[in-house]
Amino acid sequence: MAVADDDVAPPVDLVDSGVRPFSDRGADRTRERAAVLNQLLLATVVFILAVIVALGPFGGEIALFFFGVVLVLVLTGATFLIPWNRLAPGWVAMIPTLDMVAIILIQLSSPRSPLGLLWIFPVTWLSAGFGTLGLCGAVAGIAAMLAILLPVGGEDLSYATLLLPLVLLAVAATNFLTARRADAQRTLLAKQAQLLRRVLERTRRQEQELTEVLDAVDFGVIRIGPNGEVAVTNEAHGRLQLALGAGDRSDLSDPGDPEGHEVPAYLDDGETLLPPGELPLERALRGEAFDGQVVWFGDPSGPRRALNITARRLTDTSGADAGAVVISRDVTAELTALRARDDLVASVSHELRTPLTSILGYLDLALDDEELPERVRGGLEIAERNAERLLGIVGDILAASSSSPSSAELTVSPREVSADEIARAAAEAMLPRAQSRAITIDTVGLEPAMVWADPMRLRQVIDNLLANAITYNRDGGSVFLGTTTDGTSTWVLVRDTGVGISEGDRARLFHRYYRASAPRGTGTGLGLAICRDIVRAHGGEIGLHSSPGVGSTFVVKLPATQAASAAEGASSGSGSTE
Repeated sequence: MAVADDDVAPPVDLVDSGVRPFSDRGADRTRERAAVLNQLLLATVVFILAVIVALGPFGGEIALFFFGVVLVLVLTGATFLIPWNRLAPGWVAMIPTLDMVAIILIQLSSPRSPLGLLWIFPVTWLSAGFGTLGLCGAVAGIAAMLAILLPVGGEDLSYATLLLPLVLLAVAATNFLTARRADAQRTLLAKQAQLLRRVLERTRRQEQELTEVLDAVDFGVIRIGPNGEVAVTNEAHGRLQLALGAGDRSDLSDPGDPEGHEVPAYLDDGETLLPPGELPLERALRGEAFDGQVVWFGDPSGPRRALNITARRLTDTSGADAGAVVISRDVTAELTALRARDDLVASVSHELRTPLTSILGYLDLALDDEELPERVRGGLEIAERNAERLLGIVGDILAASSSSPSSAELTVSPREVSADEIARAAAEAMLPRAQSRAITIDTVGLEPAMVWADPMRLRQVIDNLLANAITYNRDGGSVFLGTTTDGTSTWVLVRDTGVGISEGDRARLFHRYYRASAPRGTGTGLGLAICRDIVRAHGGEIGLHSSPGVGSTFVVKLPATQAASAAEGASSGSGSTE
């Protein structure tokens, strides 16, 4: 079978695009190899025939036969000597063309012999290696053979001699079609290879960019595979591990010093040891997803660090679990600063409370004097109201500042009380304030409802919610106050027709010291945060539904009985504070 030049030459697409699978030298020698291989096949067969003719009897023109043999061998030597890579591709076609001349001489030496089968070699080479022009050249050579042999052979020509050109034409057509099909497949494969090369390059580039981005951030990232193996970590995670004394270990589940001693882990309060099995990576390996777990690593008496750790589950295209991503961020400085701020505020507030209490005591004594002029009494009453308001603000600041970073540390003494009576008393106390702005307080929704709560703390929550509902309401608006129970849980609802709360404010409304961006926004930003802490201290929850321009609704859910409170505490892992 002839070897086509295109079989070993690089695809045109790759050459044009600048992508060369071979070196320049290797690519230039493909034409030489194709010529040498094709010609060597013909020369081998001719040489064997020449040996057979030389050793045995030959009924034809021996001189003409060997002249053709010599011409084939000369052409074979030329294919080895001529640098075909430096010539135009068409020059190679001269070799099979001259081979046809040599084969005609060999065939003329004995027209009735099967020596004409040698035509298969140049015909195959031309039709397979030179495209349409090569096929036309092969057909032209076959026609020339007929034109020469028919007059020479005359009546001595056999049917085999006439059949040979037809067979050669069929072979030429078959090789041409096969070569074209191979060219098409090769072109397709070249395009696919180029596409895969581009995809691979793009994937490598994206991987490099992702690695650079992960190494540039200041928080640790761990990619956990579906089988629990750590697939990816970034430089920040390694720095955190070194800071924790974990050497070059790659997980947060068991950080330790280089000698292998375990670093103790504590809850967000920094004092309670983390329960066994609750370390962040252990939870992630169990398939859990969590957000913002704060863990202190290190003894309270020594250097330590706090990490805020989040785990997110990943899924593959079929929806199956594909592992998780664990993100850890060093929040030691933030938590230390918050505690320092709370300590400072608590210290200042405590120092303010003593003189304020003394001021209020002397104001009460002065107001008890029956001979006090009305003008002076009015001034003292104004001073007393402002002093009481200032004392309330100081109390709120103290309640918030004496807490852990996550919730207020409040003293709660719950008992079975009537939520509707406490709410009704709070509404009556707020009535003068509401009437000053023509705001009505609707209490028709106060259904009899028992609750397991500290009455003083529950009153503090309702007072705060009613005060906000009036402050952020429209003049002439209304406030709806309601209570209900199902025997297990009790709900307190406060709804207003005020300006509402924007989505941005809702996300941070229960954060301490945060003040909503409402037109009437005043105060310390502690009221709702303290309400939330009180409700949670009872084992309950507080929720908010609000639409800007429509109003807001606060819903407080508390246990209705002691048994319900105990059950809620058991399910959440912490009981109510006695």
